[in-house]
Amino acid sequence: MLFFSYFKDLVGREVTVELKNDLAIRGTLHSVDQYLNIKLENTRVVDQDKYPHMLSVRNCFIRGSVVRYVQLPPEEVDIELLHDATRREARVVF
Repeated sequence: MLFFSYFKDLVGREVTVELKNDLAIRGTLHSVDQYLNIKLENTRVVDQDKYPHMLSVRNCFIRGSVVRYVQLPPEEVDIELLHDATRREARVVF
């Protein structure tokens, strides 16, 4: 639940989602659910030469199980918040 609550705070921000098939899509985070399924708006493909068929896609839904990475703008990352949250979750597990 750590990442779900973190991503909920990023709604409306621009992110890049890299999929397991090496496709990277940049867009505005519209919504995310508890399975980390992601809905992006105003999307564009990072490598347009490799994926020209994706140029017309403007909105997309990405199943959480196919996500490899989510890249965030550096100014959106609160390191202290993430450290505190991971410590709290680690205490609950043990």
